[in-house]
Amino acid sequence: MERRTVRSYVLRSGRLTDAQRRALDELWPRFGLSYGRSPVDLKITYGREAPCTLEIGFGNGEHIAARAMAEPSRNFLGVEVHRPGIGQLLRQAAAAGLGNLRIIDHDAVEVLQDQLGPGTLDEIEILFPDPWPKKRHHKRRLIQPEFAALAASRLRHGGQLHLATDWEPYAEHMRLVLDACPLLAPAGSGTASVDTVPRAATRFEERGLRLGHEVTDLVYERSA
Repeated sequence: MERRTVRSYVLRSGRLTDAQRRALDELWPRFGLSYGRSPVDLKITYGREAPCTLEIGFGNGEHIAARAMAEPSRNFLGVEVHRPGIGQLLRQAAAAGLGNLRIIDHDAVEVLQDQLGPGTLDEIEILFPDPWPKKRHHKRRLIQPEFAALAASRLRHGGQLHLATDWEPYAEHMRLVLDACPLLAPAGSGTASVDTVPRAATRFEERGLRLGHEVTDLVYERSA
């Protein structure tokens, strides 16, 4: 697949705290997974064979850490480039002794292309990606047809893609993109309320709720 110019992230400024810097220095060898251009063997990575959930853009890691604690029989892989957030998740992982969590510090599109083979994931979560609300910036949105096809190809048959946003125009854009992907079909109704999707509220979600935004969760599954 040809390399795309749109990344899964925008680098945000943020100062590392001393605790986060220590976590990056001391805990990365325990929980970090280096990016490479060859497929990773998840069974070797985690030392076991288990369902695997990928979260793209985990922010400060509150959601993926909560799930990893609550679901010890499942493996979790978080991809993020915001180093303060990575440091924060490393601290949470160490405090909770999360042997089922690994982190990659790299663009998620290239991780999907290079490190995760077809049909290797049971679930992909993308919660509150940047909506790029201005029309001239819509081309920067992560959820585009090419990305949907790539993400779907990495799911096993029946595996789920879960998206959430508090920006209704982006929710409509997501629906159009996912409905047009031949590898995906709505799981149930295809739309789940925030009350029925089990997850910890992220800081982006809390900010949206404070602003009076309605949260939309979209759940699709690999159907072909």
